[in-house]
Amino acid sequence: MSTSLDPHLGEMMQRLGRSAVSAASVLALTSTEAKNAALAAAAGAVRARAAAILEANEHDVAAARAAGLSAALIDRLVLSEPRIESVARSIEAVMALPDPIGVTTAQWQRPNGLRIQRVRVPLGVVGIIYESRPNVTADAGALCLKSGNAVILRGGSESRHSNAAIHACLVEGLTAAALPAECIQLVPTTDRAAVGYMLAGMIDYLDVIVPRGGKSLVARVQQEARVPVIGHLEGNCHVYVDRDADVRMAQAIALNAKMRRTGICGAAETLLLDRACVGSHLVPVLHTLLEAGCEVRGDERVQEADARVRPATEDDWYTEYLDAIIAVRVVDGVDGAIAHIARYGSAHTESIVTENQATAERFLQRVDSAIVLHNASTQFADGGEFGMGAEIGISTDRFHARGPVGVEQLTSYKYVVRGAGQVRP
Repeated sequence: MSTSLDPHLGEMMQRLGRSAVSAASVLALTSTEAKNAALAAAAGAVRARAAAILEANEHDVAAARAAGLSAALIDRLVLSEPRIESVARSIEAVMALPDPIGVTTAQWQRPNGLRIQRVRVPLGVVGIIYESRPNVTADAGALCLKSGNAVILRGGSESRHSNAAIHACLVEGLTAAALPAECIQLVPTTDRAAVGYMLAGMIDYLDVIVPRGGKSLVARVQQEARVPVIGHLEGNCHVYVDRDADVRMAQAIALNAKMRRTGICGAAETLLLDRACVGSHLVPVLHTLLEAGCEVRGDERVQEADARVRPATEDDWYTEYLDAIIAVRVVDGVDGAIAHIARYGSAHTESIVTENQATAERFLQRVDSAIVLHNASTQFADGGEFGMGAEIGISTDRFHARGPVGVEQLTSYKYVVRGAGQVRP
């Protein structure tokens, strides 16, 4: 731990850590019924306190606008009555999921009579560092509670009032179910040094850290954390329109994948088009995007199709815009698309649009990303859309968790072995 850290901050973070470890020991043995009761009460509190949450959010949004935050970041920050209802429903969706703790995932018997089971257990204490989106406070708290983990939440300073208002609802739910309020803790300071402390000064308390935010935050966490990290650095997602794609489907998917919400990690950043269908598909898809207000940056062939297209640079193929901008390139069939994604992609989410099943299967098998889709928008890269209730984030790691991180991904396992007096010869 760095000696430059504020000792008062250190004392506070140590208290959070000790409290979380104590709460985790209780939560690991808490019944499904008690966890669900806490979640139900928390969802009820979100609805009951909607006006207070909106008022808190207005403070955050006003400050964000005054600070000149981008439209994409403000979109992530803004709450509304429908979004608050969505927060409550997300908590209830997590409540409705099967409890993963104590589930036997495999069992077998050895020739010597030993009976072995692999059983799901909580990770312990999860630290979550996130930016902008106040709904993450509810999603992360609910997922960790359901999976038996205590959690320490460190939200961004731009959403501190909103986070505190939602956290109060989670605490109300815990109290109603007679569970320790310390099961879900919110770091009560905007001091950026708290992030450094979580990364380097809490190895005795945190079992894993999950970053959810921009590239600079995730990169810092991955570089500095002294405990395991679950996260993704970028969401450079692709849509590939194949020669056998239905053109209207291609238009609809490209538009939704890019423009539904441009500031989320599942938004498409690059559109790839098969050279064999340039004459029939390129102009309709381009016009759909351009007329929706999307800036298009394309290669020479794409620029020839519409004067509004700006030239793409090499950097554009690597870029996660998180804005109404998309890079468009013509490639040589599905193998050209696969090669482009392998070179420039971030292993997050990729989609192919085609009516040719064999081509689709080639793409799905050979593209090495956390999520691959056929004839569907990349914006389905979401734990809620996967039926997981909610998610803490999308992992592009290859160890432990990959794709949406939900309740099952927040568990580990242990082996339970039962014998009848066996000794090893």
